[in-house]
Amino acid sequence: MAHRIRKAPDWTLVTEAAPWQARDSQGEVVYNNQLWIMGGWFDSYQPAPRDVWSSHDGKDWRVVQETAAWVHSDLSMTLVFKDKMWMMGGWANGRLENHSASSGVWSSSDGVAWDEVTPQAEWTPRIAAGAVVFQDKMWILGGTENYYFGDEHSVQNDVWCSEDGQNWELVTKHAGWSARAYHQAVVKDGKIWVLGGGDYLPNHHALNDVWCSEDGENWAQVTETAPWAPRLWFSAVVYRDRIWVLGGWSKEHDNFGDVWTSKDGQEWTELRSDRVWKARHEHSAYVFRDKIWVAGGHARPLNSEVWSLGIPDDWFGDE
Repeated sequence: MAHRIRKAPDWTLVTEAAPWQARDSQGEVVYNNQLWIMGGWFDSYQPAPRDVWSSHDGKDWRVVQETAAWVHSDLSMTLVFKDKMWMMGGWANGRLENHSASSGVWSSSDGVAWDEVTPQAEWTPRIAAGAVVFQDKMWILGGTENYYFGDEHSVQNDVWCSEDGQNWELVTKHAGWSARAYHQAVVKDGKIWVLGGGDYLPNHHALNDVWCSEDGENWAQVTETAPWAPRLWFSAVVYRDRIWVLGGWSKEHDNFGDVWTSKDGQEWTELRSDRVWKARHEHSAYVFRDKIWVAGGHARPLNSEVWSLGIPDDWFGDE
């Protein structure tokens, strides 16, 4: 597998400490020309945060809602669809007996008021699934039904879609890719792409394969082993007509601080900057104002940094 290394522009530290409490595993979207952060994880023994924040520039943030109606905000799936923000599934932390996963679906047009579209979607309660908007539908791909107490049967490789968030269609019970969570899914070139992920507990198994599909049902393996190391809890975006993989974690390596990009999911280039965010996992990644943005995450310790990277239009040339 080709592995190119290229010197990249420096990342810009937009703010060292945003006003929201340092966290990871939060929901994130770009909506109404603003960056948004929702919920996340502070500590496995206290309830997941329920706050909602927005920013027009990544530096100045305002709290939109201190206590949203949803409670399962750790490793939930968040999207923008039909002019609303959506939060689906997720994990509720707290005392041992209060842990739970959700199959609830919530939407909001302002981040303040949240409507419970359904308390129980057709897919089983789960966290850390892939989530995309594709063919004017929302899609949920895989994920795990149990976080800390799961087994090999908890992780899934089913694919669901919905036109309204209330009624969900099972596209396939078993996709071509193996059951997994903590992976990423993106849309590019009229296809859904699934990257990496795996199983946190009990096996700490991580993957670095890449798959794509034109319909969500039939999947082609683009590569079994991408040149970036197997990982969970990473971020992925599409920017400059390329798929980007940023950071993550594996048991063997701990946190990653690398940045990779590919036009086709098979040939990858590692971009190395002199100035870049510290290695981390479960951070937010956005494409906003023609830049890539990274916010928060677990960098040992948790942080509330915000970084951005702009790549000129012609920077990649004919690569």
